[in-house]
Amino acid sequence: MSSTLYVERASPIHRLNPVTKLVALLCLLVVVFAIPQWWASLAVLLLVIVPAAISSGVAARLARSAGQLLLPILVVLVLVQGLTYPGGRTVLWQWGPLALTTEGLMFALTIGARLVCLVLASVLLVLTTHPGDLMSALTEQGMSPKFAYIISSTLQLIPSFQARATSILLAQQARGLTVPSNPLRRLGVLMPLLGPLVLGMFTDIEERSTAMEARGFGSTARRTTLVPVRDTRAQRVARWVIPVLALAAILVSLRWIG
Repeated sequence: MSSTLYVERASPIHRLNPVTKLVALLCLLVVVFAIPQWWASLAVLLLVIVPAAISSGVAARLARSAGQLLLPILVVLVLVQGLTYPGGRTVLWQWGPLALTTEGLMFALTIGARLVCLVLASVLLVLTTHPGDLMSALTEQGMSPKFAYIISSTLQLIPSFQARATSILLAQQARGLTVPSNPLRRLGVLMPLLGPLVLGMFTDIEERSTAMEARGFGSTARRTTLVPVRDTRAQRVARWVIPVLALAAILVSLRWIG
């Protein structure tokens, strides 16, 4: 069972150096959260994230993975902010103390658009970047192997957690565990499985730590990459140009708004 969300494809996005994609992700998020307008997030979504997802061939997987996480958050955001926004003046619908206002909906739209960009861009990076390649690329750029491993292992945390949870559930079902369809009863049945899940994750961390120590992970000697990550002069230039463009977009937008 795979411990990463990475999807193997022969796309231009997959062939990019992981550091280039990471720089682009960080700059996109800075732009989205620095410009206090919902249209900035929408522009980033439609002009950057969606074309990148389509060209990389992971659009369907991206929509499915991100939708499961975003849908409940967006519904709660619209209900809470739309009905209880303190600065609301234009009332569209009211029921007792709850009032659906235009200002609340616009605030929910702004925050929701930022969250959509954050989640979609992050998941797209995970789907198109192998954790091993990311760690190698960061190490080649001079980052400490320990910090590179922290970033790389973070990308594998959720799929690894899901894989272990699935294996525990299948093992218990093989022993006669019945999972009811009622959500509340299902929660009561699955709660006892949290113990083996958490203990198993701690065991996995200890095994990884032992394996890394046996391979000299803490050594300060210069390392040689077994499989060098592809990089080009154009990408090295782009890693400097992208932050400059992001800063320019922020300055122009804030000046225009002001």
